[in-house]
Amino acid sequence: MAKLTPFIAAIALLLIASAQARDLDQDEALRLRQEGVIQPLQQLLQQAFERHPGARLLEAELEEEDDVYVYEIELLTADGGVRELELDAVTGRLLKDEEDD
Repeated sequence: MAKLTPFIAAIALLLIASAQARDLDQDEALRLRQEGVIQPLQQLLQQAFERHPGARLLEAELEEEDDVYVYEIELLTADGGVRELELDAVTGRLLKDEEDD
């Protein structure tokens, strides 16, 4: 059993590494947008600002997580808090909206 532990740990590490999101560069994001695969960031930012009136954009990234394109958006809210939102870049569906530490 003790000999299996390093093997199991190695497999777990590989699974965790493969589950990580892949950041897309601006050229790839532009290509996906022009092909109609993903929605424009500006359109989804409007949705984020409607959820958090008075907020300001801190950061926006397009990532691919498990074959799903996701906009990860960080907002500085009117009360000084930071919110992290994840929106499906294809459908616009809100996947996550939580306070960022």
